[in-house]
Amino acid sequence: MSNHTLIRLAELIRIRRAERRCRWRRLDASRQALLVLAHLRNGDTYARLAVGFHVGTSTVWRHVCEAVDLTTARSTGLIDVLTAAEVKTFADKG
Repeated sequence: MSNHTLIRLAELIRIRRAERRCRWRRLDASRQALLVLAHLRNGDTYARLAVGFHVGTSTVWRHVCEAVDLTTARSTGLIDVLTAAEVKTFADKG
């Protein structure tokens, strides 16, 4: 995955933490993004990631779920835009 993906995911995590006014987390946003991308890209298990990032497996699980929820929420808007564009294109041809 690109460095841009890591930076973008870390920024989404920072924004979410600011919205929730999170005061402390074991991993900062960039390390959480790296953990999540390692899981998604390489399929590393929660246990393996927990050892590598010096956190518990439940922390890994929470971080992965949070990041997946963030990206899913953003992609819903994209799907709506693409669907609307497809409908418009179809109507223009008809």
